[in-house]
Amino acid sequence: MNSNNPDISVVIPVHNGESYLSMCLHALKASFHTEFETIVVDDGSKDGSAEVAKKFGVKVLELGRNYGPAAARNEGAAAATAPIVLFIDADVLVRGDTLTSVLDTFSKNLELAAVFGSYDTEPSAPDFLSQYRNLLHHYVHQKSRSDASTFWSGCGAIKRNVFLEMGGFDRAKFSKPSIEDIDLGYRMRRKGHKIFLDKELQVKHLKHWSFFSMLRTDISQRAVPWSKLMLESGFSPRDLNVDTSDRVSAVLVGLLSICLLIAILAALGGGGILYPALILSAVLTISLILLNRHLYGFFLEEKGFGFTLLAIPMHFLYFFYSGASYGACWLRKKMSK
Repeated sequence: MNSNNPDISVVIPVHNGESYLSMCLHALKASFHTEFETIVVDDGSKDGSAEVAKKFGVKVLELGRNYGPAAARNEGAAAATAPIVLFIDADVLVRGDTLTSVLDTFSKNLELAAVFGSYDTEPSAPDFLSQYRNLLHHYVHQKSRSDASTFWSGCGAIKRNVFLEMGGFDRAKFSKPSIEDIDLGYRMRRKGHKIFLDKELQVKHLKHWSFFSMLRTDISQRAVPWSKLMLESGFSPRDLNVDTSDRVSAVLVGLLSICLLIAILAALGGGGILYPALILSAVLTISLILLNRHLYGFFLEEKGFGFTLLAIPMHFLYFFYSGASYGACWLRKKMSK
């Protein structure tokens, strides 16, 4: 796992990821390609993450305290010796051909600066929420443009010289897990660098999601900072989670929420507006289902009717807090002028 002449460096940031890291490194050790080095950056873990990594004989950088994954990845890239740096998360399992695929992509596209993939359709955690989150991520990446406008560090590779030229991830702005990879991708595209979304480059995700960890991650670590990034930079490509259908869906869910609130108030107060509000709610619900029919068809094909029936309201909820986060950030920006 540590070649003397590596052509690709694998950087894995970890913070209290002892339970996943061993599986991650085992999968990496089974790679068909052997000329690579592995750098595990222990980001102030309180568990035995560093000790787990050392048992595999990989290079281990111990930061001493928790600086966040942006800083950890930067430290790993600085210590890398290969011209290509592949970032993977500690809760990800690569396939045997992952490293080979990344190197082949760069060799066939010399102008390429970065490449990233997606989760596969078979996450490790069996519960509904973890399956839903993983399948949604997979679908979004699979339907997005291959000529990407952003980057993903869960399984994403970049030329080391380009990474250093860009100043790496913004560790000052993102001291906690957030959208540091999206920010880097936006900066790269504005500089004219080419980023490729390889839909065949897929890895297994091990993370278990709870409802509250999902809300915390989606709102405070993604929706709010992503909204701020788009508003501050003026760069808002219609790609991945913010394409045109997603933006329209967020608006429709906002209207649906208002209609349902009116219907509830009318029912409590006996107002005559109840039935119009219910009818409009039904129209908006049908419109949302039709607008997102390909995703729901994907859920139906992968997991069946019961799963899809549960996934639809979860997806509506996602649009609600994503749209609300953007609206709040937009309003705050306007009021600060």
